[in-house]
Amino acid sequence: MSQREKVILLVEDNSDDELLTLRALKRSNVLNKVIVARDGVEALDYLFGRGEYAGRDTAEKPQLILLDIKLPRLDGLEVLRQIRENPLTRLLPVVMLTSSSEEQDLIASYGLGANSFIRKPVDFTQFADAVGHLKLYWLVLNEPPPSL
Repeated sequence: MSQREKVILLVEDNSDDELLTLRALKRSNVLNKVIVARDGVEALDYLFGRGEYAGRDTAEKPQLILLDIKLPRLDGLEVLRQIRENPLTRLLPVVMLTSSSEEQDLIASYGLGANSFIRKPVDFTQFADAVGHLKLYWLVLNEPPPSL
């Protein structure tokens, strides 16, 4: 599967942050398709082929999950916990991409198995640079497990 066919799952409830992230990905020449889930339940439905995603081929997993912490219906930490508990998704790379500056969120994220924790910079240029680094590492340099 080429980079273009690999999906990024962006889990973000704030439409402004969603737009900024999509713009930053485009600016960094990320060609991957981006699926946007706007709350934790929708993210898990996508990953496990439930709800509106019933029938989706769950063998096709995202190459990267960008997960906010503060989400409606089910927060990002609970989403991360469920991802790590399921043998089908436990090895997926999950980057917490959040505006939270609470140390407890940082500790909880790593405790639940997050691969990385990035605070969203307020400035768009800084944010675009951070996304560029994400692209380079997670989509180009990182070697995922063979099952992904």
